Amino acid sequence: MTLQEAENAIVEEFSMYEEWLDKYEYLIELGKSLNDYPESAKTDDRLIKGCQSRVWLDYRVEDGKVVFNADSDAIITKGIISLLIGLYSGRTPQEILSSDFSVVEKIGLKENLSPTRANGLVSMIAKIREIASMNV
Repeated sequence: MTLQEAENAIVEEFSMYEEWLDKYEYLIELGKSLNDYPESAKTDDRLIKGCQSRVWLDYRVEDGKVVFNADSDAIITKGIISLLIGLYSGRTPQEILSSDFSVVEKIGLKENLSPTRANGLVSMIAKIREIASMNV
């Protein structure tokens, strides 16, 4: 599935829910689908700065593609990072960098988060882009 197709699928998925409470529940479910994140990887160098909650993001490059793994100590934040890595993990750095990340606006995520969570979302996106740019 192309990145554009994956983004369109997320937009479609979120459009099935009319209320933001239901969308939050969906985010929480996404967070539960994250791979296990080892305690030993919860280090300061993997911590995303600018998030109110603690969010750890780790990655490796396999066959020219960036594979992310993440965790958070807050359930909604865990869902947000799960959404992002679900879209961008397994993509080439060029694919990630070509994305405008507008999917977060299309689903209304940024404007339906508290200001501190919205700042955290921006920090998560910035970190994903930074990792991609380091691996071009």
